[in-house]
Amino acid sequence: MPIVFICIGVILLLLLMVVFKLNAFISLVIVGLLVGIMEGMSPNEAMASITSGLGGTLGSLTLVLGFGGMLGKLMADSGGAQRIAVTLIKAFGKKRVQLAAVLTAFIVGIALFFETGVVVLIPLVFTIAAEASVPILYIGMPVVAALITMHGFVPPHPGPTAVAGIYDANLGKTLLYGIIIAIPAVIISGPLYTKLFKKGDLEVEIPKGLFNPKHFTEEEMPGFGISVFTALIPVILIAFQAIVEIVMPNSSLVPTAQFLGNPGIALLIAVIVAIYTFGLNRGKKMPELMDSITQSVSSIAMILLIIGGGGAFKQVLIDSHVDKYVAGLMEGSTMSPLILAWLIAAILRVVLGSATVAGLTAAGIAAPLVAATHVSPELMVLATGAGSMTFSHVNDAGFWIYKEFFNLTIGKTIKTWSVMVTIASLVGLAGVLVINLILN
Repeated sequence: MPIVFICIGVILLLLLMVVFKLNAFISLVIVGLLVGIMEGMSPNEAMASITSGLGGTLGSLTLVLGFGGMLGKLMADSGGAQRIAVTLIKAFGKKRVQLAAVLTAFIVGIALFFETGVVVLIPLVFTIAAEASVPILYIGMPVVAALITMHGFVPPHPGPTAVAGIYDANLGKTLLYGIIIAIPAVIISGPLYTKLFKKGDLEVEIPKGLFNPKHFTEEEMPGFGISVFTALIPVILIAFQAIVEIVMPNSSLVPTAQFLGNPGIALLIAVIVAIYTFGLNRGKKMPELMDSITQSVSSIAMILLIIGGGGAFKQVLIDSHVDKYVAGLMEGSTMSPLILAWLIAAILRVVLGSATVAGLTAAGIAAPLVAATHVSPELMVLATGAGSMTFSHVNDAGFWIYKEFFNLTIGKTIKTWSVMVTIASLVGLAGVLVINLILN
């Protein structure tokens, strides 16, 4: 019955939003409340769960999305995004501009969490698409594919890092195998998948306030070096934290690296630097710069609420212990441990929405299989990570981040985002199985 109630909730959510055109945030709260009650929670417990989920999701994302939006707006309004886009197009050529964008996202995605990477790269996606005269999603889908794949497969991202701890896997090997597997996963789910769409299907209307359509002259734009450096400050600081923790785990430098590598702090530092490099250094006055920052925050206010609503719905499912129900169904299976870990994580991902919870729960169930079967713990991490990426839909905050930033309908989000992450998940599983054959 728990699975039936979730299906009813998802159908009701689609009905409210698609048929009755109700605001996504209101719809998510209503459905979260009803599903919680159907799952056996009291109305007060369901409401407490919604409040907890809303606060937990926005607590971790508000700084990231807020400062990320400010950085992106300053970069776009100064011509910095246009400078990076023009330079990439010249270097790779218009025919290979998608490759340039994917390569950028792949590198950025090693260090930046998915949400941070999206807010940092979105202005660049819009600008590259405008400069190269290609549809937004032709650039956007491969960029997002790279970010979400790295987030699911590669330490120091929270999911694979935490799962590696449960399986007692070597982080260095996990990182190496993860990058090897991520390359085909990104290529197939991103650039190759976009080729199945007609050009018109990849066109979207950019949300107001997230992009400056002004075309800057050569003299008005900042230099390429300073534009890239400012944009990559969060990447540099977060990568610095990861390197220090891996190479010098007992160093006195670790607390400082952890502070500077916190996504909120890294983006705050980047915004402060951007106010100078993209503003004061270009002759702009402080009131003009603060106006850009105000506009950036107002443009993401509803996005924040909707993402919080997705987190609230997810929390109701977690607090009603649906994960334990699913775990009980899967125990005692004689399937390959790699496929079993992927399958448990995939089912939990579809049911719960949270990739991290799905991965950690699946790892807890499958961990004893590592010693019993002598399977590679690093490959178990990656199989679990691949499963936790499967078919993201309306109960996942990432679904709403993608939908709102690209201003899509639910149907178009499922057709692009949900299918895209599922392709990456399946390619990831195939990569794990291939490496397992080679190792054995």
